[in-house]
Amino acid sequence: MKPTLVLVGRPNVGKSTLFNRLTKTRDALVADIAPPAVRGAAFGLRQSLDTVGAFVGPLLAMGLMILWANDFRAVFWVAVIPAALAVWLLVAGVREPARDGGRAPVNPIRREQLRRLSGAYWWVVGVGAVFTLARFSEAFLILRAGEGGLPIAFTPLVLVAMNVVYALAAYPFGWLSDRIRHDRLLVLGLTVLIAADLVLAWSSHWSWVGAGVALWGLHLGITQGLLATMVADVAPADLRGTAFGFFNLVSGLAMLAASVLAGLLWDSFGSAFTFVAGAAFSPLAIAAILFGPRSGR
Repeated sequence: MKPTLVLVGRPNVGKSTLFNRLTKTRDALVADIAPPAVRGAAFGLRQSLDTVGAFVGPLLAMGLMILWANDFRAVFWVAVIPAALAVWLLVAGVREPARDGGRAPVNPIRREQLRRLSGAYWWVVGVGAVFTLARFSEAFLILRAGEGGLPIAFTPLVLVAMNVVYALAAYPFGWLSDRIRHDRLLVLGLTVLIAADLVLAWSSHWSWVGAGVALWGLHLGITQGLLATMVADVAPADLRGTAFGFFNLVSGLAMLAASVLAGLLWDSFGSAFTFVAGAAFSPLAIAAILFGPRSGR
């Protein structure tokens, strides 16, 4: 049976364009206010808390829907509470660093401004793109679980399990990134991704799929905050928003290409081949990291 591909995955995948723009602003803000010595831990904590919300929110919504007999209005009113708290925290708890008030504002996407983005920055962008090509959409994890007989009603549990591991791993590995070489952590993350692909390719039984999903979440916890830290480290302070924007644009296009290719492989050769192909692509990313112009921290 051929799968029907839908735009699902880790809850962040389906967020609106406006939210994605705000996310880039948030990353730039974290980079501005976090001391460089603990920047990795700061991004790891941000990833962890974001991911906690990504699975606690939907679980809470499902529970309230059951409790209140599918009363959508009541659930949306409850959702206003954390949104209001977030606005209050921004207003009352966040203090931006002082800026040079005498400096004239610039257009960050003008050619002379983009030239200020160093070769080290574009290397990070390239590594992020290759990294993303080695990892397709989390929608395929749900499809693999469905092949193993998981009822449709329980498919959200796949993403919940992945995000639990992701949330638990993000901060410890963010803390670790402040202490060891970044390229070593990137290689570790890709090695875990290879293991996840091979486990998922081996069998669609729930035990194998569960192990593969957990390894996938561990891979995300190792790498996603680390890549954001690397962008912040090499981008000029006044162009960090632009730097994060270009990084995520390129990574998003790479994710689209990887997911389209994965879908074609799934339809043509089957699900196991798709995950084997993902595992085979990851060594290319490892080679780019180890033998690229910026192999150190």
